[in-house]
Amino acid sequence: MKKTCFYVILGAALSLTACSDDDVKGDNPSPETPDELPDWYYTGGELGTTSNSTSTAFEDPTAVVEADATMNAAFNRGEQFFEKPFTSNFDGMRHGLGPLYIRSSCIHCHPGYGHGKSQNSGTFNTNEIGNGYLLVVYNPETEAYVPWLAGMPQTYAVAPFKAPLDESQITITWHEYTDAFGNKFPDGETYQLRYPEVDIPRSAIYVANRGYDVGEYEVRLESTIGIYGTGLLDAISDEDLKAEYAKQEQDGYLPNGLNPNIFANGDWTGQYANTAQGGDGTKYPYRYTYALSRGPLQDAAGANAFWNITNATRSDRRFHYLDAAGSYAQYASQDPDIQAGFPSYIAKVSTPEEHPEWFTDNVADNIYNYLTSKTLPVEVSDQDYIDLMVWHRGLAVPAARNVDDEDVLRGKELFSEIGCAYCHKPTWTTGDDEIRDPARFFTGDKAKQLPRYPHQKIWPYTDMVQHKLHMVNDIRTGWCRTTPLWGRGLHQRCTGAEYADRLHDCRARTTMEAIMWHGTSEQSDAYYTVQKFRELSKEDREAVVKFIDSI
Repeated sequence: MKKTCFYVILGAALSLTACSDDDVKGDNPSPETPDELPDWYYTGGELGTTSNSTSTAFEDPTAVVEADATMNAAFNRGEQFFEKPFTSNFDGMRHGLGPLYIRSSCIHCHPGYGHGKSQNSGTFNTNEIGNGYLLVVYNPETEAYVPWLAGMPQTYAVAPFKAPLDESQITITWHEYTDAFGNKFPDGETYQLRYPEVDIPRSAIYVANRGYDVGEYEVRLESTIGIYGTGLLDAISDEDLKAEYAKQEQDGYLPNGLNPNIFANGDWTGQYANTAQGGDGTKYPYRYTYALSRGPLQDAAGANAFWNITNATRSDRRFHYLDAAGSYAQYASQDPDIQAGFPSYIAKVSTPEEHPEWFTDNVADNIYNYLTSKTLPVEVSDQDYIDLMVWHRGLAVPAARNVDDEDVLRGKELFSEIGCAYCHKPTWTTGDDEIRDPARFFTGDKAKQLPRYPHQKIWPYTDMVQHKLHMVNDIRTGWCRTTPLWGRGLHQRCTGAEYADRLHDCRARTTMEAIMWHGTSEQSDAYYTVQKFRELSKEDREAVVKFIDSI
């Protein structure tokens, strides 16, 4: 774990200087004063940008964190919870893994704190650090997640329990794809396209092997995205988010319009709320995950993953992450192998005095009561969780690179001219950034411990809205939130990945492939823009790519 110092605070003013312990200086120019840099260089604004563009560029704290010794210490402690594996021990540091889990650490899915890496054809090996793929198993008729698996399916279990999915039977296969243009630009330059297919046979499904009718299902892959800068996205006001939706609805430019389950007729049709973990049901606009399934950051993907990836309990979630139908608890409680090992397992978890319902004469009832309990022992302390969220909210965004390069500047112009900037909206200005938590955990003094980023001009290159590209073997439902582009050009440098790994399932090996995937269907919201891109000269196409890779 490195630490990079790059902020000097003079009174109330913040200026950026670079002093990294990494030998590589990166791509940034070295002007005499920061005033010579354009505002789009400061991707995270004054409070959220790091000038580090080395292999550790995604790991730096923001100026807000570095300026506060208490917050900086919490950031460093929280970073450990991201980097270090949880264990199946019943006490000690980072104990509580399981009984069912997805990965043993966060960094398994976020190599270098960034986007997950694509995997080669073969078995679905999540033990490999960098495999950020999560399985999306859904009903093809309703497009809803299947109820007999957790929404983020688990492929591991702590003995005596058995994994809901046998990972050794799950396979990934890559297929080559040829678009309507024969993968060729008008000037003759060619490109390649590919997409992944994942297969989960019924024999790999635990409850199916025990007699449960799983019905029809399909599977897709979704890769984790970078964590850096999410605190800045959280600081965008709800009012500005709504204004962007209203603008796009009024414009009517995109053939698929807006997701009617989120916005229609000038107002929200769906918002995020939480009543399961102590929330009061207050509604907030959706802003995180490809599927736009989460609201404010304090109850969004990271806060959720810290629990469901490892299944380590905390005070606001004293229950196991399991399937919605309760099928695993039902069939596991009847499994002779699990029954045989359960008494010795549960004796390490608790005592008959604390939980008599886990120590009756009926072992099947004991297993079922344990798996469905809402009063499990707390394994992650409140302070540990706060530290993790200080870290999560406190990660800076790498500054734009090559900002004085003529090709990059030309690419920046073309990015707007051909329409990329409509969905990949370059800039937002954050609001007051009041800490909001649908789960009502981060309130009062807890909320005050988190870093804030009010009134910052930031450059994430996303409209925070879902659109459709109609790609072959597309994302579930077809609706996908516009992924922020900031920092993505550093993916290979920071993660060690073989490819650029763009798009939701890492199907694009290069930025060029990602652009062309946007236009493989005439129904795509980006089809017109890709047509304009195709008409550019080779030099201009490369300039657009160079710009995207520099932001």
